[in-house]
Amino acid sequence: MKVFLRYEDNEDDSTHKILKITLPKKWKTGPTSRLLEQFVESYNEGKEGKINTLDVNSLHLSIRQPTNDNDDDDTETELKELPSDGVVVEIIPDREDVFICRGASQTTKEINDERQAEIDKEKEATKHLSKCVHFGCNNRFPKGGPYPVCNYHSSPPVFHETAKFWSCCPNKKAYDWEEFQRLPTCQKGRCTDVKDEEGGSQKQFLGGCDLRDKMNGPTLKSIDDFNASAAAGGSEGAPVLERLRHVLEELGVENELFDQVLGGIKKDVMEDSGSAEEDAGVMDEAMTVLGGKLKQSMKAIAVDQLRIK
Repeated sequence: MKVFLRYEDNEDDSTHKILKITLPKKWKTGPTSRLLEQFVESYNEGKEGKINTLDVNSLHLSIRQPTNDNDDDDTETELKELPSDGVVVEIIPDREDVFICRGASQTTKEINDERQAEIDKEKEATKHLSKCVHFGCNNRFPKGGPYPVCNYHSSPPVFHETAKFWSCCPNKKAYDWEEFQRLPTCQKGRCTDVKDEEGGSQKQFLGGCDLRDKMNGPTLKSIDDFNASAAAGGSEGAPVLERLRHVLEELGVENELFDQVLGGIKKDVMEDSGSAEEDAGVMDEAMTVLGGKLKQSMKAIAVDQLRIK
């Protein structure tokens, strides 16, 4: 296993350094703090350290990760802090660029506590507010009103492969999350926190299955697929995920691990969409997200296989 440790957190290019390390077996199962200590020691002994001495206690490690679940090659990325007590082989991919950044390292518990504090703070700030149920509107307002002016869409969004668009405005597409959020709305009215009868049963997301059904009409399902779909409120993604669960089990991936990953994705989808319950739309979007993550992993393996070692 190799990693590339990069220090670029300084405007002076002459202080930048890249250190390529082939990790001993003992280091792979050790904490990430060992990598940071090794880099700082090497850095301070070199020419860069003579003009810019580093303090290991005021630095942390980070890796770049996509800012969303889009599997485009050009998707935007952000630096994600690595816990100082994290096991190297579990959180750093082989041949990964690892960045040395300013700010003291934190343990896994400290990072999780910080994130939880941010979530709790946001919940506290919004607990007395209602969220508009119109598609594409993110307004929050006091429960019971007054209700602000609302610019929204009449139908749910479609996330199909790399394209993102609103089903009521199919000719306006986006290919990254920020661009999608900037798409103009098609309706104007007042915000509401009450779903109408049609909206209550409408999916929050549409995917490739919905598009194919619309173009080709319904397809015949096996009894197992029909039962899985019915149990998930009509989700087209449910039987696909169930089959994937069994296939991965045959490949050595435990059901418990699959359920944990899928459960985390569904939770993220519900938080992003504001859904209060795990409906068919959430299940279908979770299938799309998981598919994108699996595709990214396969791409990474393919790239690694093509590298000259």
